[in-house]
Amino acid sequence: MKLRERQNMDDVAVDTIAVIAKRLPPEKRDLGPADRLEDLGIDSFGAVEMVFDLEEKFDIQIPYNSNDARVDLETVGDVINAIKKLVAERS
Repeated sequence: MKLRERQNMDDVAVDTIAVIAKRLPPEKRDLGPADRLEDLGIDSFGAVEMVFDLEEKFDIQIPYNSNDARVDLETVGDVINAIKKLVAERS
């Protein structure tokens, strides 16, 4: 991610991207909110692991069902927005 983009992001967004990026190969770690999880190669198993990592990082519970065909978290931005909402509800 370019420095200017990172400077315009809040801590939750930066931390969320860092958690997602650590599950990716180095060549795919330059993430932005518009990036689709599927395009990054995050399969259902990887998504479950990512959800666990995010829950631990932010001390939240993410309602995620890997067997549900409905896609709520399609992009990195969707994940960031979901985390922000859950963190705000926890406060």
